[in-house]
Amino acid sequence: MSNQEANYTYTHRVQYYETDQMGIVHHSNYIRWFEEARSYVLTQIGMGYETMEEKGIISPVLSVSAIYKTMTHYYDEVNINLEVTKYNGIKLSLKYIVTDAKTGEVRCEGKSEHCFLDKSGHPISLKRNYPEIHEILDKLNHPSILE
Repeated sequence: MSNQEANYTYTHRVQYYETDQMGIVHHSNYIRWFEEARSYVLTQIGMGYETMEEKGIISPVLSVSAIYKTMTHYYDEVNINLEVTKYNGIKLSLKYIVTDAKTGEVRCEGKSEHCFLDKSGHPISLKRNYPEIHEILDKLNHPSILE
């Protein structure tokens, strides 16, 4: 891992409603888990979505993708590893790796890209317009700051 990348892990227990009749997780749930992991990490560093929205900042998803490797079943526990691949104050790019918590087997890999907008929907630079928020989010790229 380079100095410009940081990893964070969120753990999720598969619920019955997330599965199909065969007890296998429906593919759409992996995207939801990406969001859970992202929300968890942002909250952990002190800049959860609710905090950003209170300040008038929204962060929509620009793109999201997933590659499914192996099946996940009802009541499995998975770790969703989140890695920051790019953050520059304007865009945030993330990579996700979902693994079985017991075996470490990769279940899914994905990525998402986000931007930052004001309440009117206009793009903003956190670095310029909200330096205090930029400083907090920039910690995602520097894990030693969080330890």
